[in-house]
Amino acid sequence: MKKLAVVAFGGNALLRAGQKGTIEEQTANAAEASKKLLTLVKKYNLVLTHGNGPQVGNILLANSAGQKLYGIPEMPMDVCGAYSQGFIGYVLEQQLRNVLMKRNKVRDIITLITQVLVDKNDPAFQNPTKPIGPYYSKEEAEDIMKKTGAVFKEDARGRGWRKVVASPEPLVIFNQKTIEKIAREGHIVITVGGGGIPCYYEAEKTLKGIEAVIDKDLASSRLAIGIRADKFFILTDIAKVFINFNTPQEKAIDKMTILQAEQYLREGQFGEGSMKPKVRAAINFVKNTGKDAIITDTEKLGIDNGGTRITMV
Repeated sequence: MKKLAVVAFGGNALLRAGQKGTIEEQTANAAEASKKLLTLVKKYNLVLTHGNGPQVGNILLANSAGQKLYGIPEMPMDVCGAYSQGFIGYVLEQQLRNVLMKRNKVRDIITLITQVLVDKNDPAFQNPTKPIGPYYSKEEAEDIMKKTGAVFKEDARGRGWRKVVASPEPLVIFNQKTIEKIAREGHIVITVGGGGIPCYYEAEKTLKGIEAVIDKDLASSRLAIGIRADKFFILTDIAKVFINFNTPQEKAIDKMTILQAEQYLREGQFGEGSMKPKVRAAINFVKNTGKDAIITDTEKLGIDNGGTRITMV
């Protein structure tokens, strides 16, 4: 029986910085990502998760514009997250299937709209950190903040300013048993899109959505632990994790133990809206399973010694 891998990649894999966000751009990006993802198929059964930061931000902007221009009722952030899960899942599923068909392979690909339980009293609601939507100049961000009360923060890599929202800890991924069963049968599952749709118990046995965006890497880590994955890949837009990033002392890390990774976190080596949640997610997986996690980009996916490997010892 094949091993099981969870592969988490960001919304930026489909909508890259500087692109307008057309469906043609995102489809082309998904096609390229699919070719790389399927290099793992010979070795692993796959569960794919994805971010939605750029997409859900754009959905919220369109949502707001529709209300102002045409009186269309605005949908809350959790519903917009569900929109993004459906459309990103559709694009990914279609492109993965296209790649498989060109290789004369047949495999079911299932996209699941996934809810994730959070605590409505999570401190994250008092300190929004999760970036969503497009990049703005400082002046544009200040103008929007003044008009709407939204919170913007500068990107750690100097790409501009983005709106930030609450990012509570994921507590429970719903439908884990079904996800694991389908994946171990050899089918590809796309799930926990955008970190999942955040919900909480408004009353006993009564779930309700809440305004937030769960970090997809932390949610993917919890999922990988829950479905007993053998490997956890976190895909980003750089090939390795760096310390002293963007300084003359910049250094790429090939391998680090969880103790080393935790030390780098304490030193503040990784940005909150950038590499920090990825490293935290990798540590969480390794601590709870004893198995390796890998942080890399799609180009190095599946290549021996590609990316940064996080290990127990």
